[in-house]
Amino acid sequence: MPRKAEGNSTTSTSLSPARTQAALRSLRNQIDKLDLQILKLVNERASLASEIGKLKNDHGEEIFSPAREEEVLQNVLQLNEKHKGPLDAATVRAIFREIMSGSRSLQKVLKVAYLGPEYSYSHLAAIDRFGQAVDLLGVNNIAAVFEEVDRGHVEFGVVPVENSTDGRIADTLEMFLRMPHLVICAEVRLQIHHNLMAKCEPQEIRRVYSKPQALSQCRNWLAKNLPQALWKEVSSTATAAELAQHEPGAAAIASRQAAVKYGLRILFDNIEDSPYNETRFAVIGHQKCGKSGEDKTTIMFRIPHHPGSLSEALEVFKQNKINLTWIESFPGPRRAANNGGEDKSPAKAPKPEYLFFVDFEGHVEDPKVKRALQPFGEICLVVTILGSYPLALTCV
Repeated sequence: MPRKAEGNSTTSTSLSPARTQAALRSLRNQIDKLDLQILKLVNERASLASEIGKLKNDHGEEIFSPAREEEVLQNVLQLNEKHKGPLDAATVRAIFREIMSGSRSLQKVLKVAYLGPEYSYSHLAAIDRFGQAVDLLGVNNIAAVFEEVDRGHVEFGVVPVENSTDGRIADTLEMFLRMPHLVICAEVRLQIHHNLMAKCEPQEIRRVYSKPQALSQCRNWLAKNLPQALWKEVSSTATAAELAQHEPGAAAIASRQAAVKYGLRILFDNIEDSPYNETRFAVIGHQKCGKSGEDKTTIMFRIPHHPGSLSEALEVFKQNKINLTWIESFPGPRRAANNGGEDKSPAKAPKPEYLFFVDFEGHVEDPKVKRALQPFGEICLVVTILGSYPLALTCV
């Protein structure tokens, strides 16, 4: 039997109905008063942000400041942790993200392209970085995101760079080869939780739709739990959810938000094989980002095609005590062999050339980074700095 409460302390369950209603009215009145204070403070903050926007405009400065926004988020998260607030970090971050988004829109409504449609993971990453008070444009492929930014149709684009399970996103790296003048000005790290959704029961599922990467990230779960189902690759997880909405016997792997959008029932949640499944997104544009104090830099380079050249290039970072956080090789364009003169023999196939993408800690304006890049540039045939930007925390 449950123990009887000792002493004469009164709990909410021991109050009479009349006293309970009175206590509720009192608490709600306090909340109403706090809401008025919060609204007043939010509007005061927005007014100050608007004044900042006018000063920026007068001096030709950019409206979007990733370094400053990251600083604000870090400050409030640290304060929330210090004072042991009941709200978790994700909730506090979301609240202040939307406050900053709305305040930024008073200065200018930014246009941001992403790999659509709505409620794809790229869409969620764009919302996480910019909030809802922007003009979001979903496009059909990663190349189109780059094109929209390059042509000036949007100020920024959000593209996936790598996934912790499946590695690099080749389409994004390919576009950096084609458009190296575009700059990475921020990043988003999104923890990816896959959900199996459908309108039918699990035993009725005959097809599972999703993006290739999502299917790959859930392959062990699918093999164990839905061995009878065929895997069908589509362009995005949101497209998969839309197909599952209409086709009998079809299911989708997509985000929880996509299930709500397309009226699907989540049959199983968090079906990704790795509990640490994370995708890193880059925010691309024409705008360079200032120092935040906690930055990283992404570069792309090509080295001479002889033994030891990569080791020689990377040694520069070790000598300057710069920590590398990511390195990826990528096939570059093949250069046609010169078969000039009177030689009529068939031209030899050109040798493949590889470029390398590297992330390292620090900003390109940091003294030790400058010291490292000078000899590094002398060793390499080509070096392109794709951007320096604030380090981003993982968003759950």
